Amino acid sequence: MPVRPTDRKVEDWLREDVGHRDVTNHVPGETTGRLVAKQSGVAAGLDAASAVFDYLDAECETTVEAGDRISPGDVLLEVEGPAEAVLRGERVAVNVAGHASGVATATRRAVEAAREVSDDVAIAGTRKTTPGLRGVEKRAIAAGGGDTHRLTLSGMVMVKDNHVAEMGLERAVRRFREEKSFATKIEVEVERPRDAVRAAEAGADVVLLDNMTPDEVREGVETLPDGVLAEASGGIDRSDIPEYAATGVDVISMGSLTHSADSLDLSFRTGE
Repeated sequence: MPVRPTDRKVEDWLREDVGHRDVTNHVPGETTGRLVAKQSGVAAGLDAASAVFDYLDAECETTVEAGDRISPGDVLLEVEGPAEAVLRGERVAVNVAGHASGVATATRRAVEAAREVSDDVAIAGTRKTTPGLRGVEKRAIAAGGGDTHRLTLSGMVMVKDNHVAEMGLERAVRRFREEKSFATKIEVEVERPRDAVRAAEAGADVVLLDNMTPDEVREGVETLPDGVLAEASGGIDRSDIPEYAATGVDVISMGSLTHSADSLDLSFRTGE
């Protein structure tokens, strides 16, 4: 998984926020600051928030770990250093940590919903991430107890509906199998239960049962041979998870974990 943000990425975040002229943060002296939770949830993104203050040469220490449950009033991070640096970094740090914590919280709730009926099904993210923030969001999914799925296109070959429309299912699988590394799995997306076994016979390691009802997913899962993983995806929300988890699928993937998660409300307080 990608490591904490690079200096270049942090600089881009700060340039975006500061603009061409910063007057408000020209404050002399030293100060302290704390990142404080205003909502209950799951902490994430603190490595990215710390990277912001590190870049600005302010001393920063996290007081909770990624994946920890947090409550209103909990201090997540403490900073000390030049007031100008602390004030300049606070908004970027709050934004990135709040967004990441929102993703982690949504993921934890989805995992808990799945555990109501299954101890084995994985809750996974997708590539529906915010450009420039994929590393932050994928780490947040992991902090929430989810699976990150593909980090990039190179992580797994996925034969989607557009490939099938252009080449046909069997031809697409055959072509990509010839081009991929021996270490790379092939996943095939199908939209009808009866096509699940067809995808497995073509050589799929994972079959994605897309935009199906729980009954249709169950029907598709029952046709798959041992050793082929089943994944359900497409418009699944948290209230649907127990019903899908009961179908026997191995993975439930949800783009909403990243593209629709509410940010967790965090506050930055200085000089206290």
